[in-house]
Amino acid sequence: MRRARPGAPPRGTAERALTSVEAGADFDEYEQDLKDLPEQADGGSPERELSKLWHITLSVSGAEAPLKEVRRALEQLAHDHPFLLTSRYANDHAEIRYWEEARDLHDAAAVALRLWGEHRQSAKLPPWEIVGLEVIDRETYHQRIAEGYGPPPAAPVGVHPY
Repeated sequence: MRRARPGAPPRGTAERALTSVEAGADFDEYEQDLKDLPEQADGGSPERELSKLWHITLSVSGAEAPLKEVRRALEQLAHDHPFLLTSRYANDHAEIRYWEEARDLHDAAAVALRLWGEHRQSAKLPPWEIVGLEVIDRETYHQRIAEGYGPPPAAPVGVHPY
């Protein structure tokens, strides 16, 4: 999901324009279902399902590229995608970890799978392919950390060599 001012084009994409997408066939039914729900305690109207935070780990690899270029490209990606937590890289692979806000796992995975391709030109990323994707909810992420499983929290934030 894009995080910016409404109507503002994504950075580095001045030539792209947003287009409208028609609501699905069940949109009117969904709106009616919302009207049938009881009002909230504060007197407000019922709200749609809230987004959740998902921890994304995206792994990419391909032909070797100069380390300086890989680092510069990942730093540009971090600038273009400000919620990037950390990246680790070598001359033929990289791992990107970040939090994504989405309604469900399917939406989070879809956004994650587009990340590399959508920023390939603007960040001058290597022509690598996505070779791995892990999407877990916030609760699972914190449970793994508490139990000593999985990678430690992404604490130095930034772009680092392996």
